Amino acid sequence: MLQEWGLDAHADAIYRLVLTRKNLDVAEVATQVGVSETSVRSTIDKLVELSLLRRSSGTLRAGSPSVAFHDLLQRQRAELSRRQEEFMAAQQAVAHLISEYSELCAVGARHECDALESLEAVRARIETLAYCTKSECLSFMPGGAQSPESLEASRPLDHAMLERGVTVRTVYMDSACNDTATLNYARWMVALGGEVRTMPTLPLRIVIFDREVALIPLDPECSKKGAVEVCGAGIIAALIALFEHLWTSATPLGMERRCCDNSITVQERELLRLLAQGLTDEATSKKLGIGLRTHRRMVAGLMDRLGARSRFEAGVKAVERGWLTV
Repeated sequence: MLQEWGLDAHADAIYRLVLTRKNLDVAEVATQVGVSETSVRSTIDKLVELSLLRRSSGTLRAGSPSVAFHDLLQRQRAELSRRQEEFMAAQQAVAHLISEYSELCAVGARHECDALESLEAVRARIETLAYCTKSECLSFMPGGAQSPESLEASRPLDHAMLERGVTVRTVYMDSACNDTATLNYARWMVALGGEVRTMPTLPLRIVIFDREVALIPLDPECSKKGAVEVCGAGIIAALIALFEHLWTSATPLGMERRCCDNSITVQERELLRLLAQGLTDEATSKKLGIGLRTHRRMVAGLMDRLGARSRFEAGVKAVERGWLTV
């Protein structure tokens, strides 16, 4: 019975024992219930506080449950009323904040191009825009593995958008799947209803909100230097066209897309293409979002499959097999 009021089975047993047997002391109660005297004293203190027990000349007497529960109900009603008032106040505060955010996100209130000259400013702006997004968020996430800080900052924003029914489409680089944290994050997004695809390389980091405003890095080689916020219709249309074009050719998360002859992966073909352009190993690995060791292992594997003794010979044989076009 008393469990319904937040008390444990020992409290129930102690109350019933005192109710049926008068003039018991703590030692006798402990013996009858089968718990330590310390535990009994603690429980008795709670029952006395609730007016279910009274101390009288070293013994215990049961109080009237109707009186005790009436007092308890009154206290709980008062606590419930207080919490309801707090909830209503919090609800009003949230509504006010949402209204302020919406005003901040109004397209007409922005210039067509604004610079955000620090990573902190970029993250703050992304947070504001994400919470105001109503229908769609599109993004390119280059660089392979995403930093733990970036994933941690993105999680509540992505979760909130997906819970609101916002369409979230993200393109990572193929190499992101080699990083456990990034891969788990992408899978988490898909499980919540997001759409994730990958491709060998990406041109730059882009986030587009509701097809109205976009953030692109000030320096494509280092997104930590800040970003440019753009909302001009022409620029946004061009960025959306770029996104949709690459989205179509990207591979859904978990699938491995191979070239038409099924001999090499799309990532391997991109590696051959970059090498044919004369890029260094460092530049190529950076564009693919992979480490130098992984890059060189991939090159060695391709040369072995092509039966080539040099990279030049590998390029020639790749063209002969149709793996590379010139």
